[in-house]
Amino acid sequence: MSFDDGYTAGLKAALTGDRDARFVWLCNFEVENQWARSYTGLPAARGSATAATVQRMEELGALLAEPTDYLLLDRPLDEGYRGYAEKTGLGAPTELVTAAPAAAGGTGAAVLDSPELLERLRRIARDGAYLMPMGNSAQEERIGELTGLRPAVPDAATYERVNSKIYSRRVAEELGLRTIPGHCCETVGQLRHALDEQLGEDRPVIVKDAYGVSGKGLLVLDSRRKADRLLRMVERRAANRGDDALHVVVEAFLPKRFDLNYQFTVDRRGRVRLDFVKQALTAGGVHLGHVMPADLTPAQQDELATAAVALGGRLYADGFFGVVGVDALLGADDLVYPVLEINARLNMSSYQGRITERFGRPGGAALARHYPLRLAAPLPFEAVTDALGALAEPPHDGEGLVITCFGTVNAQASDALAGPPTTPAPHFNGRLYTMLFAGDREGLDALDRRVEAALDRLNTAGRTP
Repeated sequence: MSFDDGYTAGLKAALTGDRDARFVWLCNFEVENQWARSYTGLPAARGSATAATVQRMEELGALLAEPTDYLLLDRPLDEGYRGYAEKTGLGAPTELVTAAPAAAGGTGAAVLDSPELLERLRRIARDGAYLMPMGNSAQEERIGELTGLRPAVPDAATYERVNSKIYSRRVAEELGLRTIPGHCCETVGQLRHALDEQLGEDRPVIVKDAYGVSGKGLLVLDSRRKADRLLRMVERRAANRGDDALHVVVEAFLPKRFDLNYQFTVDRRGRVRLDFVKQALTAGGVHLGHVMPADLTPAQQDELATAAVALGGRLYADGFFGVVGVDALLGADDLVYPVLEINARLNMSSYQGRITERFGRPGGAALARHYPLRLAAPLPFEAVTDALGALAEPPHDGEGLVITCFGTVNAQASDALAGPPTTPAPHFNGRLYTMLFAGDREGLDALDRRVEAALDRLNTAGRTP
């Protein structure tokens, strides 16, 4: 298996045997919600202030897809951003837009409610195209059934099985990989036992939903009082339901140097290729970005490569093939903990593959991050490029910036500005997703500061006219 002919083409070859296959991409970032429906997790408030932003993140697929592909969206790409994508030389796929913007079910549900779009997908399917979701669930399988699009990935039941954090922990233990002290819990009683044991070590404990993602469904317990409060909540819920099922993982909170993310691909024949290792930037369990190369020794890199082969073999034996992202950790003691969780689906790093391939240079450094914006009105794409000035030009000789997603800048505008005028005027939070390239880490840090200063001109919070 080789990606020598191109990152996305190599992925197509791994999944279908045809590097020239035509994909219909569906970047369903909230697919974990589908997998989690039958599993009881931590008590939590429903809804999210960032739901609209996550929905718009599907536009990250525009630079992963090849120009001959299709991208399912619930609204068109900004025309200015599409022109920018063409200017980078990466191009952009054909957009397939749903009849109405997505609701709680995401773009997949909106596709199913779009008769004309389904008919177009049937015509595309007759030409041999594949449906390529970020992760497969019953919803994506239904799209395939109605349109005839061939799946480029395993079935939904396999995805659900191998993406549980309980699966991740058990597989790591069975393979003899170094694991963080902890427990898998499938009942309230098992949670109580795990907390009693882990809190006895006099260090914080992390409790994670089996299907939580990006900080959702995660609690840090640093006292017996907080643990007892959680136990009272889950015990009360279990009593009300007459069912003490609970699907969480409890782990010790280890001192660390930094988080890691590595990706490997398992092809349809079971061959495993390690794609990359990146240093992950996180805060409170929430993904903020990646930097590469990761600051690891050759021995530490080899340990992750060995883990990738072992995990890939086990996943293939369990019916999975495709892209796998694994969260890992380098402890303060310089020990590698190669499996915090397995994400057997496309991940944030996946969307950076074609961009890194085109603009990265051997020996250079790259940073993927989003810049938060505080806005009082929706921004046109040209306002962003005007603020960036020369920085908005595509990278040259391994130096520069690529805007990887613009739709997330204005995603929350409609909800924030829909109400009556207020004093002070309402604001909303936006995100501009980017990748930065430089010759080394020092140059990368300097470029990051320049971009941050340029974009700060767009922020309006706390300023008076």
